[in-house]
Amino acid sequence: MLAETLLAAGPSAETLCDGWECRHLAAHLVLREHHALAAGIAGGPLEKPMMRLLDKWADEARSIPGYQRLVERFAAGPGSFSPFAIGRVERAANLTEFFVHTEDIRRAHERWAPRVLDREYSERLWSALTRVSSLLYRGVDVGVILVRPDGKRHVAKKANTSVAITGEPSELLMHGSGRRDHALVTFEGTDDAVALLSDVSVSR
Repeated sequence: MLAETLLAAGPSAETLCDGWECRHLAAHLVLREHHALAAGIAGGPLEKPMMRLLDKWADEARSIPGYQRLVERFAAGPGSFSPFAIGRVERAANLTEFFVHTEDIRRAHERWAPRVLDREYSERLWSALTRVSSLLYRGVDVGVILVRPDGKRHVAKKANTSVAITGEPSELLMHGSGRRDHALVTFEGTDDAVALLSDVSVSR
């Protein structure tokens, strides 16, 4: 789905990742699965050389043929020496990564609608979200309770004052990943508490 969305959008299409067009996102995805410099995604001394390589690949993908080659490399899957070549690692790491980045492309335009997801996929997103929610909301100074339309709840962060965020698992994931203005969720809490959620940062 992600590779097809990248190809359909084209190299210069905007994304929700600040400053990135689709060619940058494609370069990020290939680098993440094929190069040792991907460790720079988490910061540290490898971040600057990683970004130089990412920008180089993105520049080479300005043309349609160059962009297609880059997306095709991503679609071919990780290299044999990549940790993502291990099935359980790939499934754990890429489920939310690929969903969010697909939506980064789809929702970067004024006219978009949420995808209709099957129950199994939605449940997998919920399970993944609940595992990482404490990290996603670690930077906010308010408690966070994630609530599904069917009533299931998960406490992402405990605090004296909390906000309940209600939405489908996919929309809660988008909010938790920092796509606040492009997530179809509602809030229950004081105005001051809800305002503190603005500290959720966009992840790449």
